[in-house]
Amino acid sequence: MCVKYLDVEEAILKKTGAIHTAREISGQPELWSNIFNKVLSENQKITTFIDEIFKDVKKIILTGAGSSAYLGSSIEGVLQRKSNITTVTVPTTHLVSHPEDYLETSTPTLLISFARSGNSPESVAAVKLAEKYCDVCHHLVITCNSEGSLAKHKFNDKSYVFVLPEEANDKSLAMTGSYSGMLLTAILISDIHNIKSLKGTVETVKSYGLTLLTKYLGQIEKVATLPFKRVVFLGSGPQYGTAMESHLKVQELTDGQVICKNDSYLGFRHGPKAVVDESTLLIYYFSNRMDVLRYERDLVNSMGEGKKPILQIGLSEKEISDISIDEMMVLSNKDSAVSEEYLAVSNIILAQLLGFFKCLKLGLSPDNPSVSGAISRVVHGVIIY
Repeated sequence: MCVKYLDVEEAILKKTGAIHTAREISGQPELWSNIFNKVLSENQKITTFIDEIFKDVKKIILTGAGSSAYLGSSIEGVLQRKSNITTVTVPTTHLVSHPEDYLETSTPTLLISFARSGNSPESVAAVKLAEKYCDVCHHLVITCNSEGSLAKHKFNDKSYVFVLPEEANDKSLAMTGSYSGMLLTAILISDIHNIKSLKGTVETVKSYGLTLLTKYLGQIEKVATLPFKRVVFLGSGPQYGTAMESHLKVQELTDGQVICKNDSYLGFRHGPKAVVDESTLLIYYFSNRMDVLRYERDLVNSMGEGKKPILQIGLSEKEISDISIDEMMVLSNKDSAVSEEYLAVSNIILAQLLGFFKCLKLGLSPDNPSVSGAISRVVHGVIIY
């Protein structure tokens, strides 16, 4: 029997240094089910922890480095709405250099740390600084590695460490399943009191991921053959975080040969739109909220002015009748819709696939695309002072 991942034979993937990335991208829908089951199994412990610390927490900081930092931009809005606690995203790379700008002595704080390995130098450093600067600091760690320095840290206050299923700990350089998995975990924990009712939502998100991995796989592979040198990703609200992660994913998988940018639809008008030229691929992550979509529609309509991109692609949960672009990928033909933050979980697969196939097209190895070794799976060389 010939085993394939992303419609490429396993033997070819191994030969081209792509087996881990292909397996990890394609395995995400099943991973999401396993994550839901693990959150459900820890439901009572998580609920007890959340209920106890939320009695006095006045500020929530979402932190991580690189892809793990972008997670916060997709979850901060929904977490603030559900908790009624001021929630901000601050990368560990900001916290470590300027802790006094973000950590307040007299404000009881919950630091939510995201980390694939938990071994990046800034991960534990940010935790130690939060404990130093805040009189009261609680910790929620969401990580893919139970053996990492962050998971094993001895916290000095109330804390909870949630370790994702083992398969979330990507072996490849680029974060794929680890990213979408930690994002889904955070969304589920933000609604932990209703966790038992969320199984259907997770199943829907799985179906959206599978649609991208099957129905649109060939289309995305074909797009990767185009001679684009730039890619711009646009997203609103939770999908702004998706756009941020997308830009990094394609850029690192192509070893910087394709330069990427991300923005919000409204923000793109204020100067960044100048980056678009005939070598630019433009990708729209569309919201499923009509009040948001009206702003996104206006931006798309304005793209007729100025230089034309090589191709415009849209990804939407449902058909959008009054938006005209080159290619539209639609995830569902049903009337029901998921809460918009869940689209951030499934939609990142588009960028992962684009980066994967472009990487192969450029003759690089997706599992380790950095020819010079400029980037690595775990950051090295950072000195914590």
